[in-house]
Amino acid sequence: MNVFDRNINIDALFKFSQISHSTQAHLKNVYASLAVCMFVAAAGAYVHVVTGLFQGGVLSVLGSLGMMFWLAMTPHNPETEKKRLGMLAVFAFLTGVGLGPTLDFVIAVNPSIIMTAFMGTSMIFICFSLSALYAKRRSYLFLGGTLMSGLSLLFLMSVMNMFFGSVMLFKAHMYLGLLIMCGFVLFDTQLIIEKAENGDKDYVWHCVDLFLDFITIFRKLMVILAMNDKDKKKEKK
Repeated sequence: MNVFDRNINIDALFKFSQISHSTQAHLKNVYASLAVCMFVAAAGAYVHVVTGLFQGGVLSVLGSLGMMFWLAMTPHNPETEKKRLGMLAVFAFLTGVGLGPTLDFVIAVNPSIIMTAFMGTSMIFICFSLSALYAKRRSYLFLGGTLMSGLSLLFLMSVMNMFFGSVMLFKAHMYLGLLIMCGFVLFDTQLIIEKAENGDKDYVWHCVDLFLDFITIFRKLMVILAMNDKDKKKEKK
């Protein structure tokens, strides 16, 4: 039989038999909210880079953290749904503004890196998300302890580098952080599925988890590409 004569069922690619229909509907809400957050964050970044009306810095970071904690403390129910969605939008906007200083650095090196990093982040996020969705349920939840230990190591490396100021240590921090955040996409996606299967349908907060994963990967990938581009330019001189 000729392999090219076989019929390929495209619909089967989008069937997740191990996930209940209610959880699949919940995931649609999560990813729809995530898409909106991306647009709002892009608007926040645009405001910093182009208009200059709001400048990313300590205040934008504190503001986004404040909105995240307020969102976490607000219970999920039909009465608070619109309010929490508004809080999510403000959080995403301030997060986008907070990306401003990193974007300024990257633009000074090579503006094309921003689109390259965004496309790369999107591919990483989609691939790891699909891996988590198609994999056996709970198969990646064991990563939780390892990933949290990795975050502790990253924090320790940051503190150490405050005293040493090592470029190599900073690069190691970036690459290790990128790897850890890829793991968090797997872990958080399957954790959201398990929470939804157990009755937790707070899609707004679940969106925050994935949004932070995406933004962190995007930020680290931009810095890595910018540093590599600068190194290449130095070698050519």
